[in-house]
Amino acid sequence: MADLTEQTTTEEQVSANLRAIRRSYEGFRTRDVEALLSAMHPDVEWVHPDGMAKYGLGGTKHGHAGIKEFLAHVPTVLGGMRLEPREFIEQGDRIVVFGTREVTSRRGTTVTLDFVHSWTMRDGRATRMEDIFDTVAFHELIES
Repeated sequence: MADLTEQTTTEEQVSANLRAIRRSYEGFRTRDVEALLSAMHPDVEWVHPDGMAKYGLGGTKHGHAGIKEFLAHVPTVLGGMRLEPREFIEQGDRIVVFGTREVTSRRGTTVTLDFVHSWTMRDGRATRMEDIFDTVAFHELIES
């Protein structure tokens, strides 16, 4: 009987994790930074490929303030971005999201690029988000 209780608790936690991640994507879609941050632990790590450092978009940002600073910088480099999460995979405290992003350069060129987001969760909030994507294609877009 104890095993069933442990399994039920785990399933409930995973569901809470998935709800939090979906809430963050909805916040990104509607440009509601507070909704996006509501799914993030205060000491969250927001990780982007170091290959994007040339544009101020690479490396690890820390906490809500780091994410806000990052998001405020993005429009200085890009004309726009829209995320389309397509598949969510849950395993323990990890959620992996496969999707596409429609990205527009400052000059108006738009391309669709794949992404993988790896989320690490604790108590229903993200403690780490790692954005994995083709930095070469992203560089080509920014410089187009």
